[in-house]
Amino acid sequence: MIQIGVDFGGTKVEAAALDASGKVLAKARVPNPGDYDKALGVVRDLVGELEQKLGARGTLGIGAPGSISPATGVMRNANSLYLNGRRFREDLSQALNRPVRLANDANCLALSEAVDGAGAGARVVFAIILGTGCGGGMVVDGKLIEGENGIAGEWGHMPLPWPTAEEREGPRCWCGQNGCLEMWVSGTGLRRDFQEATTKAWSGEEIIAAWRAGDAAATAAFDRLMDRLGRSVAVLCNILDPDAIVVGGGLSNVPEVCQRLPGLVAGRVFADRWSTRIKPAVWGDASGVRGAARLWSLEEARQLLSEQVA
Repeated sequence: MIQIGVDFGGTKVEAAALDASGKVLAKARVPNPGDYDKALGVVRDLVGELEQKLGARGTLGIGAPGSISPATGVMRNANSLYLNGRRFREDLSQALNRPVRLANDANCLALSEAVDGAGAGARVVFAIILGTGCGGGMVVDGKLIEGENGIAGEWGHMPLPWPTAEEREGPRCWCGQNGCLEMWVSGTGLRRDFQEATTKAWSGEEIIAAWRAGDAAATAAFDRLMDRLGRSVAVLCNILDPDAIVVGGGLSNVPEVCQRLPGLVAGRVFADRWSTRIKPAVWGDASGVRGAARLWSLEEARQLLSEQVA
């Protein structure tokens, strides 16, 4: 029995087949074509490639930007705009001739890390992605929580808490609101903030390298990023009080983020004692495909595959 997960990213599409223990048996990756019909074909071909290589048919889960509207069944809120308004799950199901489960990519990270990653053993796990944008996902008692409207965990589109006078208006977000966390605590937010302070259009990697080398402007920008992140995670803790917070995305590769974050959160949490653990994602970039594959439980996968064989 195999479980196949597909991480449908903005620039790449990656697929992996897992066995019942979570071992990756095969994987494949191609550039995202940036076109809806071609994207359907890319997913179909990747899944076919893995199944042909392994000589077995698998269940299929997809991790994608945005989410499916429970009201209409179509995709919405995806920054890969050509997905919005389309019945992506149903069209994939038809192209691959099998049921397909689909969840937000941050939710897949949360599920992967809750099962056998940095959140293993925790009852409430919240995963945050700090990459080009900022997202989140939540798992409680091993189950992915998507909410009544399918937007649970959309942490990146709440406003920056406890804003200073200079932060109060906030930059315009692509979602149409002003001052969303995505515009502050992300790689994009770090670059924008640094450029506004210095007029230098540096990459996130250049800013981090300059901060480590002692550059004053880069140090100030990184300190502002961490202070904003600490405030944001404190509000998250006041609402959910998770056992574990898992950090993924490009900024999770900066060890100092998870090292410094607890000290910035503890003083703002509404509690006399705060012990939530904050860790980088164990599976890193692989969390997307692993979580997508696990949108089917082992029991569900066995049942579905046995019915298909029969």
